[in-house]
Amino acid sequence: VGKTSLLHRYVHSKFYEDYRTTLGASVLSKIITVDNSAVKLQIWDTGGQERFRSVVSTFYKGSDGCVLAFDVTDRESFQALEGWRQDILDKTSSRDPGFPFVVLGNKIDLNDRQVSSSDASSWCEDRNLPYLEVSARDNINVDQAFHTVARHALIQCKEGAVSYMTDSIKLKPEKGGKKKKKKCCS
Repeated sequence: VGKTSLLHRYVHSKFYEDYRTTLGASVLSKIITVDNSAVKLQIWDTGGQERFRSVVSTFYKGSDGCVLAFDVTDRESFQALEGWRQDILDKTSSRDPGFPFVVLGNKIDLNDRQVSSSDASSWCEDRNLPYLEVSARDNINVDQAFHTVARHALIQCKEGAVSYMTDSIKLKPEKGGKKKKKKCCS
């Protein structure tokens, strides 16, 4: 579907015509600014073929967000999105329905489109997921796509930290002033 092309376009600002199938996963990093916060993205490029599913699912644990991509010229890749989304939700540390996803319809620069914008938008609206149409080749919406998932992940992390902090241990002073400490071993 062009995940590796999208990632290299985003991280290295380059597009290569030929890529080999991603076996397992590779990692790319990029530091960006999101809402005045420096964020280091560690982006895992996982193999998308069904035969790699059991291997790549081990990389989901601890993820803060996910980019789901499909090829607009390949209806099967679009139909596989729900299975990938469910697998990610099942394997991430948070089974929160608000887990940050962004869905990308890639290869909009090609003419033989099989998935319409309205079909993809409708699927995403039903799941409350942001949808962007992108082209790694022509660099259309690629930066925006990764900034979108980073922003959603950052918001989720901040909300989680606030929630965690509000439920933390509350220290209260003892009633009646200081208590006399017992001496040990006397």
